[in-house]
Amino acid sequence: MSMRNSTVRAVNRLAAHWAGAHRGDAGTVFTAAGVWPLLAPLADGAAGPARAELAEALGIPAERAAGAARELLAALEGVRGLRAATGLWTRADLPLEAAWLERLAPGGHGTLSGGAEADHQALDAWADRQTDGLVKRMPVTLTEGPDGTKLVLASALALKTKWIRPFTEWPGEAAEGPWAGRPLRMLHRSTALPDRVGVAEGPAGAVTLLEVVGDTGVDVHLVLGEPGAPPGAVLSTGIEAATRVRPVVPASRLPEGRPGPGLTIATVLAVNPEPRLVAKAPAFEVRAEHDLLEQAGLFGLEEARDNTRGHFPGISSAPLAIGSARQSAVARFQAEGFEAAAVTAVAMAPGSALPPRTRYRVRRTEVSFDRPFGFLAVHRTSRLVLAAGWVSDPVPYAEPPEKTEEEKRREEEEADAQWEEEERAAAASRPAPPSP
Repeated sequence: MSMRNSTVRAVNRLAAHWAGAHRGDAGTVFTAAGVWPLLAPLADGAAGPARAELAEALGIPAERAAGAARELLAALEGVRGLRAATGLWTRADLPLEAAWLERLAPGGHGTLSGGAEADHQALDAWADRQTDGLVKRMPVTLTEGPDGTKLVLASALALKTKWIRPFTEWPGEAAEGPWAGRPLRMLHRSTALPDRVGVAEGPAGAVTLLEVVGDTGVDVHLVLGEPGAPPGAVLSTGIEAATRVRPVVPASRLPEGRPGPGLTIATVLAVNPEPRLVAKAPAFEVRAEHDLLEQAGLFGLEEARDNTRGHFPGISSAPLAIGSARQSAVARFQAEGFEAAAVTAVAMAPGSALPPRTRYRVRRTEVSFDRPFGFLAVHRTSRLVLAAGWVSDPVPYAEPPEKTEEEKRREEEEADAQWEEEERAAAASRPAPPSP
């Protein structure tokens, strides 16, 4: 199933708003594609101001939200390397509207016992299973007793992709910025496709984007802004550029010199007539916990968090309000590939080479991510942003521990045994000497 363009635009709009709201220089990772399918059924069951606010955050009318979320989740299931799941858990004494349940995307429906410890164990097991262990705990606050948590609605996304061409990894240091002098796991790559790099102009200045192609139809874009540019502005510009809302000038059309952050283009002598792109970036792992109610207006939850009255008559005849809304996310960028996962949960409480013969003059493009930068995981055909984040603390390089004498002796014995086996195999394959 293909993704509806209007839904993709709505999810990416939420992602750009979330990115633009990021403050400070701390690393983060988030996925609007994990939040949007939860806000949609809430809007479908909401009434009054809460319904209008949720529809505004979603970017589509509330009456279309449930169907759009169901279509989106079905399409995500068809993306290679991506797992998407939703789950619903309710207290046995909570009446649910049958029409709302019918419009809900397919997923498990469990029962909350009312005991926070037992319920957490069940919810954590679901999160761990759906993300292949990347996110081990459900990010939800449960309350006990008659007025405790009545309903939990959750989504999980887990993405794994390998690069079409892996990077080469060796220890290195950043040339500038806050990472200068620190030993890092630097990833290097050279290609004849310079237009994998481009520059976009945004409100906070120029932004350089490097596209790294994955083998599952999902690509990762590294995003570098001007020194001192706010991370939120850099990320939101990157999202607009990667999703083709904002124009990008490819490297082949950029002037020589330094036409973008971290970018150098020059004509050089080379043994191959093709242009070259040389890219360098550090490996990274980023984890983040988000309390969505800290930015309730961004997600359309300001009205719905008011527990003095109910807001969701389309979900239940019992008065319900939002008690908690959180997301746990992780992303890893390494020499072989990229992986990311997020679990989002909303809980409701009661209201209440050789020497060359010829040398060529070619354009050489170099891009280096030597200081904090952003990243985006984007589905190639739909341009849906699956994950986004900011890297402030890349993976340091650590010297491998020195082998013990016992380990060295064992390696020597294994090498000798392998050599003897190869010699026996070679001897067996040689033709017998001719008879005298």
